[in-house]
Order: sequence, then C-alpha cells, then structure tokens
Amino acid sequence: MIHILDLGFQGYSHAIAAFLIETQDGPVLIETGPYSTFSNLEREVSGCGFRMEDINNVLLSHIHLDHAGASWALAEKGANIYLHPFGAPHMENPARLMESARMIYKEEMDRLWGEMKNIPPGQLNITEDREEVKIGEHTFRSLHTPGHARHHIAWLMGDIIFTGDIAGVKIDRGPVVPPCPPPDINLEDWNNSIDLILKEKPGKLYLTHFGPVESIDEHLSGLREILNDWACWIKDKWESGMSPEEITPLFMKYTASQLADKGVDQKGIERYEAANPSWMSVAGLIRYWKKKAI
Repeated sequence: MIHILDLGFQGYSHAIAAFLIETQDGPVLIETGPYSTFSNLEREVSGCGFRMEDINNVLLSHIHLDHAGASWALAEKGANIYLHPFGAPHMENPARLMESARMIYKEEMDRLWGEMKNIPPGQLNITEDREEVKIGEHTFRSLHTPGHARHHIAWLMGDIIFTGDIAGVKIDRGPVVPPCPPPDINLEDWNNSIDLILKEKPGKLYLTHFGPVESIDEHLSGLREILNDWACWIKDKWESGMSPEEITPLFMKYTASQLADKGVDQKGIERYEAANPSWMSVAGLIRYWKKKAI
C-alpha cells in the first residue's frame, strides 16, 4: 500500500510530498521533505499507523533540501538512506550544501528548510544505475535520471515510478512545470531522462510535487513543451543583455500568467511558487545557457 504524506510546507497543502510504502519488512519512506516539516512528517507517518522508528529504509530522489533535508533525522532513528553516488558525500558532510543554500536563501534559510546534520557513512547506501533494492516483498530499481540534478534518481516499483523532480511539478489540476534551480540543469539530459521514463512504460507516476499522474504521455509531452518554452524565454532575455535582477520579476509575471491561463487561481499560484520558486529557474537556466556558450 502506498500512502501519500502531505508535508504542509509553509502552510500549503499539496506542495511537498513524501511516500510511505508498507512492506513485510516495515514501512519504506521515499523522500523526507525538509527538516522544517519534520513534525508534519511524523504526524503523517503516525496517521498511517507507524512510528518514525519503524522506518528502516529511506529512498531519496536527490539531495535538494525539499526532498532530503530531514534524512539525517531518520538516520538518527536508525534508518538506512539510499541515494545517488554523487549525493552521498554531501549527506556525509552537508556543510557545503548548507553554505550554498544559505547564500541563496539568506535570512529565510532556517524558516524554509531547518537544520541538517551529517549522516554516518555506514548508513548511506549508494545505488548505481539500474541497481535493485529489495525490501520485503517489493523491489525498487534505481533509475539514474539527470537533467534537474546530476545526482537524481527516479525509483521504479513494479509499474510505478516515484519521479522526484524529473517529471516536473503538477499541483491538483494545474499544468506541469519544470523546476530549474542551479547548478545542474541540463536540457539534453532532462529530455533523455524523460525518454527513459517513457521506455519503462509505467502505469503511474508519483510526483514529489505533488501526487499521482496517470496520463503519462500527455504529462511528459507537456513537460517537454514548457521546459523548452521557459529555456528559450530566458535565453532570449539573457542574450538581449538583461541582468538576472531584471529578468526575474518579468519571468515571475510570465509564469504566473501561464498558470492563470490554465485556470489556476491565486492560491494555486502561491502553492506552485512554494513548490517551485520561479525565481530559482531564472538562475538555473541562465547558468545552463552560460555553460552552453563556453
């Protein structure tokens, strides 16, 4: 049984999810959310009839704080953490990760994400591409899916894929949009990862932002379209000589207008911004185009 845990990030429903899968060897957690929502995670786990101490295995899509920020707290309670090889050093010693995040979020850092402590290397389980992790009656296959982050994994269980951020952000009946923060955005890798997901012919996707998707071809086609749209929009403004400070408010207005045109109300736009801050996509896509220009 799969439980969708709504972490209530910044007071918004359907912004960040974790997923609890019941197995014969105890519950498995996919994603942890940030430490700032740890008490909400604990409440959601309790609502499924379990304690945090019952969770012996945590599978991370990647190490960004909205997906993995509370992983250390699960490790302190005894959980093993499964993640991409490139992400493991930052979980063993998160100092650089947190320093970089603090430079971006400044005084908002603690409120948004909370603290992060190191995880003992013995509890970090590096998973290679296509490696299978067997827990109870379930087998989870690690699909290395770069594009959003070079250390990204989509987890395949049967005909279900837990997609992290590689399949985008879609809240309720709104459209899918691509989260494009720095430093690893790569459009070629992202499109290849979409191809990989399609090749698996999944019956359902579970998005960390937020929940299940069954119209998979339509969803991923829409993701490709808007990823290209955002990238070209940013490229045009950047090549015209505009600064990131000039581009950002225009892009925020542009993306809000796109959501509104798809029927998303103001509250919904705020939830999209909580799950996927549009100003971060400016930084990420400019960085991508700068790398392409070298």
